[in-house]
Amino acid sequence: MMTEVTPQPSWGSREALAGRLAAVRASIAEAAVDANRDPAELTLVAVTKFHDVDIIDALYELGVRDFGENRHPESRYKAARLREIAGDDGRMHFIGQLQRNKARQVGRYADVIESIDRVELVDALSTLQREDGRQVDVTIQLSLDGDTARGGVLLEEAPDLARRILDTDTLRLRGVMAVAPIDADPDKAFATVRETSETIRSFAPDATWCSMGMTHDFRSAISQGATHLRIGTAITGMRPTAP
Repeated sequence: MMTEVTPQPSWGSREALAGRLAAVRASIAEAAVDANRDPAELTLVAVTKFHDVDIIDALYELGVRDFGENRHPESRYKAARLREIAGDDGRMHFIGQLQRNKARQVGRYADVIESIDRVELVDALSTLQREDGRQVDVTIQLSLDGDTARGGVLLEEAPDLARRILDTDTLRLRGVMAVAPIDADPDKAFATVRETSETIRSFAPDATWCSMGMTHDFRSAISQGATHLRIGTAITGMRPTAP
């Protein structure tokens, strides 16, 4: 009689996942200390895109509370699972480029939308109606290389976009988000994010988030004032092929 073999999850064994997560947490803590910062100031957002939905369960059991996804409807599916197991104790961050015609769909389930980069998205979300009646936390995605086709608002336009969000009852402005351009000096790139954040905080003092830093550059982001780190493969292992 043949024994049925249970296929391994896309992210490997739970022991391997726990080990990678522990290593990332240790690196974050070390980088924070090097930057004379308290590691408790930093929120780890685990990016789980393309992985099986049960990675949400596994990471939640390991203490992760913030998750990042960049595609709808995969993010909706995983947000529903997170709600099942965590209730209000988990947060789904939508971190991908957002189309105007999908904005309200994403706004109904995402706890945070990090990729607000144009007025059209704000206008679309201004009529949002959530079952829980809550505002959606949002961050403004900044374009650090001026190529807005890849997502992000021009730096000089970010304050006006922030003011528009502040005037929108369905949204709560939490801060800014950015991705360091390829081949750019990450310290300089993230310093620019910090400076733009300070400009916005001059009239929106509660917009304290700086979501910046990924697997390859989160140490630099921490040194420049990051509050949220979006880390994927260092935790989850290599991603499977996009479905």
